Amino acid sequence: MKNKRFLYRGLAIALLSGLSFSNISCNDSYIEDVQNSGAFDTNNYFKNEQQCFSSLVSVYDVLRKYSGGFENTVTFFNAGSDDFYSGGGSSTDGAGIQGINDYSINPNTMPSSYWKDYYQGIARANLLIKKAPEAEMSDELKKRFIAEAKVLRSLYYFELVRMFGNIPLILEPISATDDYWNIPQVAPSAVYTQIEADIVAAIPDLMMMVSGNDKGRINQGSARAILGKIYLYDKKMSEAAAQFALVNGTPGGTSQYGYKLVANYADLFKVGPETADPYKFSTESILEVMHTNKGNSDWGFWGQGKDEGNSINIMVGPRSYSLKNVANNNAPDLVSGWAFNTATEDLFNFMQGDPRLSTTLLNVKQFQTEGKVSYSPAYLDTGYFLNKYLPTKDEISSLPGSMELNFRQNYIAIRLADTYLMEAEALGATGSRAQALLDAVRARVGLPSVPVSLQAIKDERRKELAGEGHRWFDLVRWGDAPTKLASKGFVAGKNEIMPIPYNELPNTALEQNPQY
Repeated sequence: MKNKRFLYRGLAIALLSGLSFSNISCNDSYIEDVQNSGAFDTNNYFKNEQQCFSSLVSVYDVLRKYSGGFENTVTFFNAGSDDFYSGGGSSTDGAGIQGINDYSINPNTMPSSYWKDYYQGIARANLLIKKAPEAEMSDELKKRFIAEAKVLRSLYYFELVRMFGNIPLILEPISATDDYWNIPQVAPSAVYTQIEADIVAAIPDLMMMVSGNDKGRINQGSARAILGKIYLYDKKMSEAAAQFALVNGTPGGTSQYGYKLVANYADLFKVGPETADPYKFSTESILEVMHTNKGNSDWGFWGQGKDEGNSINIMVGPRSYSLKNVANNNAPDLVSGWAFNTATEDLFNFMQGDPRLSTTLLNVKQFQTEGKVSYSPAYLDTGYFLNKYLPTKDEISSLPGSMELNFRQNYIAIRLADTYLMEAEALGATGSRAQALLDAVRARVGLPSVPVSLQAIKDERRKELAGEGHRWFDLVRWGDAPTKLASKGFVAGKNEIMPIPYNELPNTALEQNPQY
């Protein structure tokens, strides 16, 4: 592939540019005096635990693709769903997010970072997996680091295969002497076979549970949840159900990995003090993406991997928002944002009467009508905003860097209510266990039991996980996208996958996806 040269160089930059994880960062003292300026000499790295750990940090950093940078996957795929519009300042505000909103997306407007960033994570994982066995460190740590890297590599391949379909499967580091222009694509089945086997092999070498500074790292529970999700998309329902059962334990109880639904649904999206945020890494969190203001993120490197703030926050805030000076004003004090992911009337109406509505959506239009706030309607404005991630003024960073880019709300990529509902689906949406899993999700918010069925699970997922980036993939997995997204321009047989970005194609063996 054309960009492998850049990915290889990108790994060197990542390892040397001070990426942070549990307060560990790389610095020049780790690197011996090297003559080949501009290249990353792997023979002079991966020599000890500290160097291997900093390499592992760089693999984890790609998780921020979910919620960091303008081209984060959450706001992008929200815009492609029936629950949200693109929003933003105008119909040209972000060609990619506008393109998926009305399915005019094409190889030229498809953001290249969705391809390159995940392959960069894969390149970093491949190097660590290859080089860690040579390092001076305990065999136990070598196995653990390699296992974590393999699970992350599998997760990144999963994101690529469900976004793009036929993709190259690269399991070894790419060097300058390799023919990286002609790496062939493989069928999704080959990718699924590889990543499923990798996670199964990795699980015994992972920590059972994590605590302290290890929070956020892959353990056996999170690896099984990722594997169960991969099996579900690969239509291996019995295998998926088995993995989820190990993760979930008794519905409503505490699982062997310490997972338990939090009592208050709204707590999942609260942000606490900078020093010790009690809402991060809750008992419901299985795979959580860490964000911080300590990276002092700024415009010069926003979205390039060194920024550590949550970008969803500023993106979904109403434009020109301000509180009016009136008595008993109960409107939230928000930071003015960019108005992306305005919620559809359909979602607002669908959630009427559900206890999760107020946590999920903020009706700014109503506050304006009541004279409590003012805001400027942006593109595709409905007045409904994604409350789960709205930026409040008390969350403004006290450290240097751009205010807009340093929100520290973590993003939970997989949480227990999600795995409950995926297990119920994998069980065929029938039987006492599937019923108990559905009931537990509903009981947490005070809702009564409803008979379990696939439709009941679909409805529950839509309400429980609204705005968290899952809906588009759910619709495609269920085969519902052509119907549900017809009004947006979705074309069956085409839009189930995205176009490969154009710049990846010239002078390579890659073939564009059908109808693009």
